[in-house]
Amino acid sequence: MYLRVDSSKCTGCRLCQLACSLYHFLENNPKKSRLAIVPRFPDPGVFEVRTCTQCGECAEACPEGCILQNEKGAYYIDGEQCTGCLQCVDVCPEEVLFTHPEHEVPFKCTLSEECVYFCPYGALYVE
Repeated sequence: MYLRVDSSKCTGCRLCQLACSLYHFLENNPKKSRLAIVPRFPDPGVFEVRTCTQCGECAEACPEGCILQNEKGAYYIDGEQCTGCLQCVDVCPEEVLFTHPEHEVPFKCTLSEECVYFCPYGALYVE
């Protein structure tokens, strides 16, 4: 199972980020979303959606071996083992391993699919 993106359908409404941060952190905070919406200037209304491709590079880079796969095949960070070295963040080719000052452990997409359900334009889908 993979989260896929069609950035040509993204309007930049950020409902996906709202759904993600509400699901994982119980708050409306795009900075706590597990996906990125990047405006492509100077083209108004053009956005790039970045999500985790579940490539596993973060797991390979983790010196503690605390990045594992869940039943959907998504990599997740075991917060009990993570030392916060951020090597996983540095190697992420999609730049979608996130940090936040309120959290010692980085976070990433684990295929919860909340973003898909709330995207009114079909820019996100699972296959």
